[in-house]
Amino acid sequence: MNRYSLFHITEFNYDGPVSESYNEVRLRPRQDETQTCLSFRLLTDPPAKTSEYQDPYGNWVHRFNVLPEHRHLRVEADSVVLVHEPPALPQDGIALGDLAEQAEALDEFYDLMCATVYAPHLPAVRELVQETESAGGGAVAGFARAAAALVYRRFRYEKGATHVQSSIEDALRTRAGVCQDFAHLLLAMLRMRGLPARYVSGYLMPRSTTEPGAAAAEVIGGQASHAWTEVYLPGDGWFGLDPTLGQPVDTRHVRVAYGRDYGDVAPVRGVYKGHAGQRLSVDVRVRPALDEEGHEHLQETAAGPVQPPPAGEPQQQ
Repeated sequence: MNRYSLFHITEFNYDGPVSESYNEVRLRPRQDETQTCLSFRLLTDPPAKTSEYQDPYGNWVHRFNVLPEHRHLRVEADSVVLVHEPPALPQDGIALGDLAEQAEALDEFYDLMCATVYAPHLPAVRELVQETESAGGGAVAGFARAAAALVYRRFRYEKGATHVQSSIEDALRTRAGVCQDFAHLLLAMLRMRGLPARYVSGYLMPRSTTEPGAAAAEVIGGQASHAWTEVYLPGDGWFGLDPTLGQPVDTRHVRVAYGRDYGDVAPVRGVYKGHAGQRLSVDVRVRPALDEEGHEHLQETAAGPVQPPPAGEPQQQ
């Protein structure tokens, strides 16, 4: 069990005055039996009154408007989260050959089994599915684990290889991408094999530099913002798989939002009136939990300015 303090700051600086800015954010961590959001605070500059609601996937959505003219917008989300050990992926369970018998029971997850713009069902994905079937040991859980491992082995992590609007076609062509692309690839593989799967946005906590594997975490979690996949196993429930790491999720993964793909969970999106261009920067800072001796250690990841997307386009993870 780990406790984390999260600071997520998004800033837009405009090269001229803008007005009538309408925004919504999905930045509040989820709360359930394996994760507790102890506190959450959202601040904006210019100040704005916020309203909140839960979308159909149970994500907290905060809306706010800045109507007067302004030249910058800062959105700061502060959270304290308690993360419990997630359930372990079963070693056996239902066989792949028996999955078709579960079709009626899986109807409630119909929208999490369909192709989407980001995760289309392509012939190239079908080839990956067929290859994974032979490596999964014949069980549904084994197939899911093998699919995440295959994405990890076959595709290299490369910032800039894709963009925020990329579908898996770009990653399949270049064999490279970022965590958003790998999550979409795994989604498509699982769904094409008849398994419900959902996209997860959140944070990956950096390892201590003294832990094994720290170098990989520095490359993959450089901005802390992260994305992965959850798969539904009939009779067992939902389980998280991180194809960027090639393994099941652990207590370093903090969940913020679920969706069919990235389009449902963009952390910040909005529109404004005006012809000014914008410069976007994102800063994510992580303060880990107290250790067993009651000492608190600070680890941070910070992202500098990134290339601004067109107005209203969300940031890529």
